[in-house]
Amino acid sequence: MFKRINWSAIFTGFAWLISLAGVVVLLSFINVKKQEVKCTDVKILIPGADNFIEREEIDAILRQDQGVLLGRNLEKINIHQIEKKLQSNPYIGFAKVYVDMDGILHIEIKQRQPILRILNAQGQDFYIDNDGLKMPISSNFTANVLVATGNISEVFGSRVDTLHTQLARDLYKTALYIKQDTLWDSQIEQITVDSKNDIELVPRVGNQRIIVGNADSLDTKMKNLLIFYKQAMPQVGWDTYRTISIKYTNQIVCEKRDSSQIAKRKVISSGDSLKIQRQVSDSLIRNVIGEAMNNKTASNTNVKAEPKKQELPQPEAKKLVPKEVEKTKIKKPEEKKVIAIAVTKPKIVKPEEKKDKPKSLASVQAKPKQSAEDLKKQREKEIRALEKQYKTQQN
Repeated sequence: MFKRINWSAIFTGFAWLISLAGVVVLLSFINVKKQEVKCTDVKILIPGADNFIEREEIDAILRQDQGVLLGRNLEKINIHQIEKKLQSNPYIGFAKVYVDMDGILHIEIKQRQPILRILNAQGQDFYIDNDGLKMPISSNFTANVLVATGNISEVFGSRVDTLHTQLARDLYKTALYIKQDTLWDSQIEQITVDSKNDIELVPRVGNQRIIVGNADSLDTKMKNLLIFYKQAMPQVGWDTYRTISIKYTNQIVCEKRDSSQIAKRKVISSGDSLKIQRQVSDSLIRNVIGEAMNNKTASNTNVKAEPKKQELPQPEAKKLVPKEVEKTKIKKPEEKKVIAIAVTKPKIVKPEEKKDKPKSLASVQAKPKQSAEDLKKQREKEIRALEKQYKTQQN
């Protein structure tokens, strides 16, 4: 009997052959195109906010390694050599170089991200990045990271290198843990190493040292410290302890500060309270008087302007005219008052109106006296009320 032919396997094999042939043709086409296309532009992408390396430095590296790239055929540009040269820079962690069919050379650079700055006992200054590698200090940019000082024996050579001492590895683990936690990243300000090679944390809030020891069981230690912050510190105060030791996993050991070193709260004396009371009362009285004067000026603007016109001619009449003439002229200002108040013709004025209008003037002139007395009474009442409030607050 004849065996059945597996047509599906035949079709899949035929499809693979066609696809491979297409890839070969496409690569050959690209190679031919690459020989004809020239480099028209170089685009450099450096993501991130850190600027350890600038575009000018990358241009200088490319010019030194490959020469002038613009106008050169793409097949004569060694892309792999450019990547190796860029990755040898101590501030560059990864470099990707590729070209497109328009003749544009693309360069994507990923900078190293430092998480800790170390000032060792020998006076050297260098960074540790998030991969645990040492990198030098840059003259272009200073990273805002934790600083570790004290008895640190880790040294830095002339190139990017790994960490050699256990203390440096513990510092790296501690800094990485703090960086990944938002609470401790904002709370811890500095790391120090004492003479016993114990890691100490310097917080922003609180005047104490947190002794961590080493990086073993760091997660458990920091969780115990968080519980201590939530339960104990609000009751005893943030300046009560000089040191908080979390070296041991299952306990927290605290050393109290001297009572003389604890800052006392400022107590307000009776003299200060009286000054505050007077300032408050004066401000309230000024506001009340200002509102009353504004209301009075808004309602009596016309009446206030008239006495000024009446009082100005009187001193001149006393100096120039004898006593007998003064008696006759004292009555004339009253007629002038009537004429000034009446907007209509001053000659046609009835005697009844003359009697009424001086009364209105007298009533208007008496109003400021009554308002001043009322203001004084209101002021005394407000001062008494403020004194009562202050006495009740003191009691």
